[in-house]
Amino acid sequence: MASVPDIEKAKDGDVLQRQDTTKTGELQELDQHQTHRGLKSRHSQMIALGGTIGTGLFVGSGQALRMGAPICQSLGRPSHISATVSSLGAWALPWVWMYWYICAITVPAEITAASLVIDYWNPPVHVGVWITIILVVIVALNCFPVSVYGEVEFWFASIKVIGIIALLFMALVITCGGGPSGKVIGFSYWNDPGAVNEYIKTGDSGRLVAFVSTLCFSVFAFVFAPELLVMTGGEMQNPRRNLPLAGRRYIYRLVIFYVLGAFFLGMVVPSNEENLLGGGKGAGASPWAIAAKNAGIKGLDSVINAVILLSAWSAGNAWIYMASRSLYSMAVFGTAPRIFKRCTRSGIPYVALGFSAAFSLLAFMNASSSAATVFNWFVNLINCSGFVSWICICSIYLRFRKATFSQGVVDNLPYRSKFQPYASYVCIVMFTLLMLLSGITNFLEGNWDTSNFVTSYFGIVFFFVFYLGHKLVVDRRSPWVIPAGEVDLHSDLLEVIETEEPVPNKPHKWYMKWRLLWE
Repeated sequence: MASVPDIEKAKDGDVLQRQDTTKTGELQELDQHQTHRGLKSRHSQMIALGGTIGTGLFVGSGQALRMGAPICQSLGRPSHISATVSSLGAWALPWVWMYWYICAITVPAEITAASLVIDYWNPPVHVGVWITIILVVIVALNCFPVSVYGEVEFWFASIKVIGIIALLFMALVITCGGGPSGKVIGFSYWNDPGAVNEYIKTGDSGRLVAFVSTLCFSVFAFVFAPELLVMTGGEMQNPRRNLPLAGRRYIYRLVIFYVLGAFFLGMVVPSNEENLLGGGKGAGASPWAIAAKNAGIKGLDSVINAVILLSAWSAGNAWIYMASRSLYSMAVFGTAPRIFKRCTRSGIPYVALGFSAAFSLLAFMNASSSAATVFNWFVNLINCSGFVSWICICSIYLRFRKATFSQGVVDNLPYRSKFQPYASYVCIVMFTLLMLLSGITNFLEGNWDTSNFVTSYFGIVFFFVFYLGHKLVVDRRSPWVIPAGEVDLHSDLLEVIETEEPVPNKPHKWYMKWRLLWE
């Protein structure tokens, strides 16, 4: 079993960490400049929400509504949310590389969506200019110390949360007849055009295709969102307390936003709406803007457009942060080139940040191809890789759980998941099926699309090529499966324990509980 690392304090406040990095026990000193713990629980929650509340919720939900109608759309959201919460904190080499890959390509996806939004106003400027401006601002924000970045992202995400709450109230008012038209909608769209659509095929088979396609497409809206909390743990204050706390609060908020959002959209926008089918520009493709326009609310489409633009910008900001931190973490643990663990004195992994930001240049594909087409390519790449990643997380959690029981440390865990291990087994089966069905439309008669097929299943190839290549070339001497009793559960634990702080007293007065928002 690996030894517990020796932690020393440097004069300038940075942490010098000594870690057993060789089989002979030789100690090697890591770089002095490391990432800093400057994030509070509220920062981590909002960074996760900021990465989640993006174009998937504001624009992508329209395509889900078009394919599956309100019933399928509503079922697709909570299915993915509830399945991933139990696996927070699980780590393994192939999964982290997959995570970095997804974070890196999600940034150009959000930038592509932002350029679509800007194009809604028909500016006389080439799309490449807007992509450059958006990318420069995103990278610049990530060059600030993590405490500054966390505060900026907190307020960005807060604006988005306020925006989605306002849209939910707007949808409620419209469906009750409170709009300028005075029309009471209720559940009329569930009767005409119907609660479940036929998609590509007709009859029951068409409704089944609609359900499966919507379920697979829905993952884009919050793929890797719960894992965002895990990545902030390395820079979170008092992580053993705040990480589980942030996770519990985060999931409830996510369920409220997505389930209620999907429910209300199915009430105020018909699934056969022409703008959904045509895939209009920017907010024209957003079901929220369509609902406002159909209700006769003038000028609100531009307001919604601005919220969508901010959402895409903020989400890209969060994803590039996660990409740089995951690459930095791999470098620290020796699974990525050492150059990526170089940090500034303020704790910014500048090499990892620059390398991850380079993948954002893929957004310039918009200059030669349709932005909508490029966006769909990114969605397919992200969704398939998301399913692969969640399968890995569940498998890692099962191994971690077995190791804690084998070594008798299960009672010392700061957080324990419910319904385990059964929930992980169910999730592995479900995500495997969804992964295989993610490109199902390509196998239907007359619907083959080579680019759609490749992007729908590329994540599987990426995972196995990388995992087998690393195992056979770099890590040939290590066993394929480490016995549960030999799994290292103690390295770096001392550093985490030393960051623990006394648990603050809970406020007794009801008007004092507002402080919880700022912890």
